[in-house]
Amino acid sequence: QVQLTESGGGLVQAGGSLTLSCAASGRIFSIDALGWFRQAPGKEREFVAGITYGSSTIYYTDTVKGRFTISRDNAKNTVYLQMNSLKAEETAVYYCAACRKNDPAGPYSYWGQGTQVTVSS
Repeated sequence: QVQLTESGGGLVQAGGSLTLSCAASGRIFSIDALGWFRQAPGKEREFVAGITYGSSTIYYTDTVKGRFTISRDNAKNTVYLQMNSLKAEETAVYYCAACRKNDPAGPYSYWGQGTQVTVSS
């Protein structure tokens, strides 16, 4: 099994920045691409960003392009999500996910427990 543990969530004002981290442990040799998803209250979980093992391919959902940056440190088995210019509507639980394929489009097989991000207006 693979365990994913997110950290870095919290309360931030609109326009502010926050960086999320997600550490992978367990059978990490079985995973390649890593990604971030979010789920706002009353809404479905949505894809935010994904990155291949070598960071050569990165996908973002359109609404975060230019403001969010996904990166990874394979030596630390950690993926990051740098979020700038945050908006109130981006208040959500943010989830880290891991894919068995080296394709940031997924499908994602492993999920973290989520970290709350609250953006105040």
